[in-house]
Amino acid sequence: MSIRSVKSESTAQPTMEGAGVHLHRVFGFGDTSQTDPFLMMDDFRNDDPAKYAAGFPWHPHRGIETITYVLAGSVEHADSLGNTGELGPGSVQWMTAGSGILHQEMPKGDQQGRMHGFQLWANLPSSMKMCSPRYQDIAGSDVPELHDDDGSIIRVVVGDWRGKIGPIDGIAAEPQYLDISMPANTRKTIPIDAYRNAFAYVFSGSASFKNASKPVGIQLEKEINGEEIYMRDRSGNRTLVLFDTGDEIVVETREEAVRFLLISGKALSEPVAWHGPIVMNSQAEIQQALRELNDGSFIKESAR
Repeated sequence: MSIRSVKSESTAQPTMEGAGVHLHRVFGFGDTSQTDPFLMMDDFRNDDPAKYAAGFPWHPHRGIETITYVLAGSVEHADSLGNTGELGPGSVQWMTAGSGILHQEMPKGDQQGRMHGFQLWANLPSSMKMCSPRYQDIAGSDVPELHDDDGSIIRVVVGDWRGKIGPIDGIAAEPQYLDISMPANTRKTIPIDAYRNAFAYVFSGSASFKNASKPVGIQLEKEINGEEIYMRDRSGNRTLVLFDTGDEIVVETREEAVRFLLISGKALSEPVAWHGPIVMNSQAEIQQALRELNDGSFIKESAR
């Protein structure tokens, strides 16, 4: 077994999307090679309804899959095919946009005004760019949880973890998406398929993701009992950790607990051309999609 070293760390950056939703962009709209098959991730946690209530009015999607994971509050959604629904706390929606839909998402806070969640975009391979759109809406109660003897809790949002299989299936990237909570003073080794790109996103507390080598751009601060301690040895709230190759990661907490997403998927290694939520393999395909939006032929499926 080989431990994946930390390739790089970065902090999610504040931005606005939709009709004025304040959120933090974890990654996206740049070089996709490090996160392939994942294109973008947003952290839309906010406790002020004025900063998210305007939501994400009608907008197009083509060529991608979107994964929405709600922690608090709810998201009402509707699309041009007649689908409607509401995602509550702990629930997941995997939307395959495929050949194209028009979609809207309107967040609502809980009684404390909290709207917490994440949206991840996964690319579709060229052979599936124009597949039929579909939804998989999963209630929070249907997401399996494992409780380890060390006090850790692992929610299997997508994929397989020690025999527990997430309820979403038929996904092109064959991803694993885990929501992991670890108490203080805990060390855990987590296997990951060596042929997948993988990253962690810390959104509560802090942890050390042990390195087999020095992480990129992080200076060595000191050495204690043979252990190298880096200036950013503790990965805290809104930190993206990109891993290098290997088949396991090691996570360690000290004075405080941590909660993070651990996500991996099979790289597509295909050209990426995008125009907002339309992601294809070439600019010619993007221009075709824009023409279809203008002439009313973008939607290939009938309302049902």
